[in-house]
Amino acid sequence: MIKTILNLAVGVSKKIKLLFVNPYNKVGISFFRLRIIKNLPDKKFNTINFLEGKLTFFSKGECLHSIDEIFLEEIYKQELPQNALIIDCGANIGLSVIYLKRKFPDARIIAFEPDRDNYALIKKNLTHFGFEITLRQEAIWISETQIEFMQQGSLMSRISDKKGDNTYSVPAIRLRDIIAEPVHFLKIDIEGAEYRVIKDIEDKLYLVDKMFLEYHGTYSQNNELNDIFNLITRNGFTYYVKHAIDKHPTPFSSKKSLDYDIQLNIFCFRTSS
Repeated sequence: MIKTILNLAVGVSKKIKLLFVNPYNKVGISFFRLRIIKNLPDKKFNTINFLEGKLTFFSKGECLHSIDEIFLEEIYKQELPQNALIIDCGANIGLSVIYLKRKFPDARIIAFEPDRDNYALIKKNLTHFGFEITLRQEAIWISETQIEFMQQGSLMSRISDKKGDNTYSVPAIRLRDIIAEPVHFLKIDIEGAEYRVIKDIEDKLYLVDKMFLEYHGTYSQNNELNDIFNLITRNGFTYYVKHAIDKHPTPFSSKKSLDYDIQLNIFCFRTSS
């Protein structure tokens, strides 16, 4: 009986302790500071102390989600050579660039972000950290042109097929024209445009060592996802897949999503890497 009570006490103690475990200590955000951030007004510009600099963001939920992925889970953790070339397509507010530049200070980074609000934020955040990279306010596409872009000041900003109240024209760059030398890490997170872009750069993939691809699609686009996996493997990559967002935890009983049914992180690397 006493042993049972002791075991229960230990179990309760562990559960209470878990309530106060704060993984954000890793990035210099204390338990109490985290509570403050979570209670900030959403969809409003805020600045917080972050690592050895400051971080300005618009959506606290998206910011914390990105910190989780990039700095706590370290989804971009890898080994790169000296003076590596990194191309970041869809840099958002700059957390991926900050992570990579801290890990690889001598890396050459070219980052693209077409959303006007996000572009202003990434410029500010890179200034906070004193990082210098090549930053371009252009959309990644399959031709050099002007395209309609739907601005949401969030992770969901994307290329639009038609004009609307939230769209405006932005310059687009053809990614295959940028890949002119060995690329040590290519990150593509471009909210639904990745299928057409990855097909367009296929003949340049021999120059790419590692690639991160965030896929966004609907059930009706499953054939595109199959094409992507085939394209990756025939170009010498091994791949590993994780949920970016678990859109349908119970797929058999889930209704079709209003935006994307499938959102996957696809890690592509060569077995000799």
